[in-house]
Amino acid sequence: MSIRPDFWIRKMAKEHGMIEPFADNQVRKGSISYGISAYGYDMRISNEFKILRVASDLTLDPKNMPDDAFENFVGDVCVIPPHGLILAKSVEYFRIPRNILTVTQGKSTYARVGVLVNVTPFEPEWEGFVTIAITNLSGNPVKVYANEGLAQVLFFESEDACEKSYADKKGKYQAQKTITGAKII
Repeated sequence: MSIRPDFWIRKMAKEHGMIEPFADNQVRKGSISYGISAYGYDMRISNEFKILRVASDLTLDPKNMPDDAFENFVGDVCVIPPHGLILAKSVEYFRIPRNILTVTQGKSTYARVGVLVNVTPFEPEWEGFVTIAITNLSGNPVKVYANEGLAQVLFFESEDACEKSYADKKGKYQAQKTITGAKII
């Protein structure tokens, strides 16, 4: 398995719609950078968020999440409360080829203020908008900015295609269009 460079990502985005919309260059002007990088793609978050409600009577259960656990928020800036959690979705829609697996890491600009970004790997033939968990590890509120970079996606290519892809398994998060919370099927 090898990591794929910028020219490969650019080709896959343009010829196969792997990333839409696709920023062909690194965009930086007055924002947290996004777009193509040497060996990855810095994805953005949209202006749609779900903020975890803090309540002493709320127990989080990934097998049975209460409908009212999160508050919906739309805006250009979302403030994560101290030690809080929000969910967001990517601006970009991804279509992952059958012989590709991705790993995503948060950007250092956010890490330096205590923000942890968690995204599971994009499995072969997964597609959709990415649901991103963003945690504020600090004791202070932290701002995150819509339509700016949040995390870098790295693309790993195998010489052989997998035997059973995410699409073959009919994965429960396939082709998600909205912020999708934990669910069991």
